[in-house]
Amino acid sequence: MPEDREVTIYDIAKHLNISAATVSRGLKNNPMINKNTRKKIIEAAKALGYQSNTFASSLRSRQTHTLGVLVPRLNSYFMSSVLAGMESAANRHGYNLIIAQSLEDVEKEKLNAATMFNKRVDGLLVSLSYNTQDINHLEPFFKRKIPVVFFDRVHPHNESTSVVINNFSAAYNITKHLIEQGCKRIMHLGGNVLRNVYKERLEGYQQALKDHNLPFSEKLHLTSTLSEQAGIDAARYILDLAPDKRPDAVFSANDTAAVYCMLTLKAEGLRIPEDVAFAGFNNDPISKIIEPNLTTVDYPGDIVGNTAATSIINHLKGISDLYITNSITLRADLVIRASSLKTNSKR
Repeated sequence: MPEDREVTIYDIAKHLNISAATVSRGLKNNPMINKNTRKKIIEAAKALGYQSNTFASSLRSRQTHTLGVLVPRLNSYFMSSVLAGMESAANRHGYNLIIAQSLEDVEKEKLNAATMFNKRVDGLLVSLSYNTQDINHLEPFFKRKIPVVFFDRVHPHNESTSVVINNFSAAYNITKHLIEQGCKRIMHLGGNVLRNVYKERLEGYQQALKDHNLPFSEKLHLTSTLSEQAGIDAARYILDLAPDKRPDAVFSANDTAAVYCMLTLKAEGLRIPEDVAFAGFNNDPISKIIEPNLTTVDYPGDIVGNTAATSIINHLKGISDLYITNSITLRADLVIRASSLKTNSKR
């Protein structure tokens, strides 16, 4: 047999002197085929280099057992934890994942969505890019009744479900904690309010200020991509303020910006938390490495991913109806560490 020709079930049948139908059933582990025969078929398939034609079988079943995953970026601990949770659920149920990142660009997100659609994914899991304003590019999925589940950065749609946490409540509680530590000029490092996560965290922060009779100041609200550089830039902004105008606390909408802001301020001689208390969001590993350890919100990415993938798979299998609820809200707990404990630092 020529080396470049693909091995078929007919080749295996000829090799074992049995019918192609028997080979086909054996490869599918059909109990009607004798156990020893199934073993011989599997061994012969491996020896001959047989590859299952999943594309052809998916055309027959109209299912690819593949889920598309659109994420803003892969280089974050939170998102890698989400993907690990999704992979775990997918493997458990016999599904594969196709993953694409938008790199925080809506145009790339649109291209990725089109690719997923053309690859005939059975369902789509989506966390939107930084600058996505609408979800018209997902309409082909909705029209074909291909289930869509949003997670983290979501967009309301009556034919989808979102897996989220209560960002408002989490931000409120972390701001309240800083106020209880005696902080009165609390800066917020936020993201683009087009995204629900950053909008809700800003609103929770603002509500906590209002409930404690503290004014909201636009000068103490910085919007950025919340990158490492954004954290450094925020520190430089603080250092450029007159000492009596500087914040006595910083609440960042993620841990990365908080940590790099802390490092830059510490390098300039500011004490944390004595001069500036700090709190972040996500509970990334970096929050436990920085000194002092960073107060944050535990946002369990693996549970988010597992929940999102399991929900869509259960819908595909007919176990549950994805459209019964608009959202699934998971728990997120405040994790208090030394970076925010001003009262302890005064003892």
